[in-house]
Amino acid sequence: MRAGIGVKAARIAIVVALFAIWEILSRTGIVNPRLLPSASDTLVTLGDLLQRASVRRDLVVTASEVATAFALAVPVGALIGFLIAENRYFADVAKPLLFFAFSIPKSIFLPMFILVFGVGFSQKVGFGFFSTIFIVIMSTTTAVESVKVEHLTVARSYGATPMQTAFRVYLPSMLPVLLEALRISMIFNLTGVILAEMYASRDGIGHQIATWGENFQMKQLLAGVVMIAAIAIAFNELVRWVETRCSHWRT
Repeated sequence: MRAGIGVKAARIAIVVALFAIWEILSRTGIVNPRLLPSASDTLVTLGDLLQRASVRRDLVVTASEVATAFALAVPVGALIGFLIAENRYFADVAKPLLFFAFSIPKSIFLPMFILVFGVGFSQKVGFGFFSTIFIVIMSTTTAVESVKVEHLTVARSYGATPMQTAFRVYLPSMLPVLLEALRISMIFNLTGVILAEMYASRDGIGHQIATWGENFQMKQLLAGVVMIAAIAIAFNELVRWVETRCSHWRT
């Protein structure tokens, strides 16, 4: 218990120290404050931005795109990953190709999504889906392969149905790996959607950040970066909380 409190205190101290260094660099002029506004000014700007209806509307747009891309990519990727892991021949064929595809920077395909879907909701969701699905497939494949053969043998020898095997053997064994994969997948998903918004979009918080950057509105730009970081951290902690609640399923 004390060790846990000590770790949390150390994390908070590191964050406070980083903001303090940021503040000192700007206030003392070591870094040009026009290029790097102070941390306190950035946080004040963030508060002002959150009071604007247009910014709140863009946050809702981005959240809906991220949620839609994630809701599509996770089940589709999980199904493909499960089928790959369950078929040895298919796994031998597909796994190297998946690694090749995963290693290619996804941003180079962004113009193709604009050509196919146009500039709008479908383009951003499509690119978020594309940025996410490979990590879901690979993680699911690893998760399925982590299930112990002995557990499957016992379940099948006692006459477990495919549904019982899925929910009482596969899912509990895969859950720790899947939850870790969900956290990583959301990072890829959020990055993909924000990148699509920054590249070509008429709304969304990524579009706002790109506009602030093009106009050298550094306070707004940094406030937007802090906003995105806070959203990513919040989701990460949410999945971590779910993981803790499901810890009794670990094998």
